[in-house]
Amino acid sequence: MSIRFTAKARRGMVALTVAAGLALGVAGCGGGDKDTASPTASASSPDRGPNPSAQEGKSEAPLAELKGIEGLLLQITSAERDAGGFITVNGTVKNDGAKSVVIPPQTSGDETEVIKHGPSLGGATLIDSKGKKRYYVLRDTDGRPLTSTGLGNLEAGQTLPVFMQFPAPPSSATEVDLQVPTFSSGTLKISG
Repeated sequence: MSIRFTAKARRGMVALTVAAGLALGVAGCGGGDKDTASPTASASSPDRGPNPSAQEGKSEAPLAELKGIEGLLLQITSAERDAGGFITVNGTVKNDGAKSVVIPPQTSGDETEVIKHGPSLGGATLIDSKGKKRYYVLRDTDGRPLTSTGLGNLEAGQTLPVFMQFPAPPSSATEVDLQVPTFSSGTLKISG
């Protein structure tokens, strides 16, 4: 009887994780700030040049910049710990190259359950070097990673907002290393 309860409790926790991930994803995707230019708006107006007003709203430097292949750049803007025991990492993938590039399929990792749900950042991991532990992107009960999915082609200069959700290391861990296949690794300071 306790095995059923454990499995039921686990399903409930996964459902809660999915709901929290979706809520954070929706919150991160919301518009509302008129000063922030959308990726398609800035890409569709090449004659406007750099838009300083779009940059004024984002005065903070990224927590980390991970360089990828063919001019891809993963800029991490936040790594926040929440009360539910998770860390959500937010950022953007940018094509800094001069030509169109496909986000490499290796970013999905090599787990069959994750790969079958399409291109994603499911291969990302957080490393707590002090605690000597590696944390993988969370998955729902169907094996879908709690991260941005449907990644594909990026035109030159185009950016794409992304997120990844992980189990949180102990509260004593204030910094972790983020590793995403085909990108360099970077150290993130955890907030929250």
